[in-house]
Amino acid sequence: MPTIYKICPAHLWEEARRLGVFKGAPVDLADGYIHFSTAGQARETAAKHFAGQGDLMLLWVDSAALGDKLKWEPSRGGALFPHLYDVLDLRHVTRAEHLPLGADRRHVFPDLA
Repeated sequence: MPTIYKICPAHLWEEARRLGVFKGAPVDLADGYIHFSTAGQARETAAKHFAGQGDLMLLWVDSAALGDKLKWEPSRGGALFPHLYDVLDLRHVTRAEHLPLGADRRHVFPDLA
């Protein structure tokens, strides 16, 4: 299974680090699952849901470790997106970095290959 990605405000990441689990952003809590993106979807997710927002984190998550609580479901024109129907145990976060804004106010992503 591939690495999946979560974009979240830095203050929620800091809270998750204190708790050892990420319970989700407000949109996740409202929808009943934690939204993730694939490498090919992350930039579009940032542009659509986090346009111009600073102080964000990008989390790399080992999707294989999430088991059957991870579902791939259609969204945005039928594309399959990973959704976690559980809290995210931080043991499954393999990397976390700030997601900066460029001069054009778009997020500057590292290589997600």
